[in-house]
Amino acid sequence: MATLRLFAAAREAAGRGSDVIDAPTVGALLDEASQRYGAGFVAVLATCRVWCNGDETHRDAPLCAADEVAVLPPVSGGF
Repeated sequence: MATLRLFAAAREAAGRGSDVIDAPTVGALLDEASQRYGAGFVAVLATCRVWCNGDETHRDAPLCAADEVAVLPPVSGGF
């Protein structure tokens, strides 16, 4: 079971910062998270970058129990 880490708007939309999901691929994990957290999360996810174990990843990437998938919404800053 891989660990899903959620940050900023993704965390707010899901109502939690992390979860453990049993999924064979990154895409399956994101699909399960979308079902668990609903439309607000799906909308935020569409704007996010997804990383696995510190590297940008893709939906077809396989997962194992020790993997950590991070969902990172865009951030902005300014003065």
